[in-house]
Amino acid sequence: MAQSRIMVIDDEKIVGDMAKMSLEQEGYAVETFLSAEPALRRLEEERFDVVVTDYKMKGIDGMEVLRTVRSLHPATQVIMITAFANLDAAIEALRRDVHDFFPKPVKIKELKASIKRALEK
Repeated sequence: MAQSRIMVIDDEKIVGDMAKMSLEQEGYAVETFLSAEPALRRLEEERFDVVVTDYKMKGIDGMEVLRTVRSLHPATQVIMITAFANLDAAIEALRRDVHDFFPKPVKIKELKASIKRALEK
């Protein structure tokens, strides 16, 4: 079976580093990005199975990432994480068919479980 490909976009380096380390231990191929611009360029070249993105970032935000992923790779699952968890943001994300929505600090065990469920879709 091919290795599942996970993209993590978060402007906090520690979040990307922790996710990469934990997810690679699970056998996933992981690429991390500190901002959406380079991540979206990468998505134009390559399909990922799951994209984990921060909701609030400078420049392009998580909702824009979600829209781009939907247009380029409709089957790719998107998981959103945010330090600014509010009901409106969660509702908007879910309306746009985000797979999951987590407040920070995200528990890595929960994130892994969510990614596993996303890959089963």
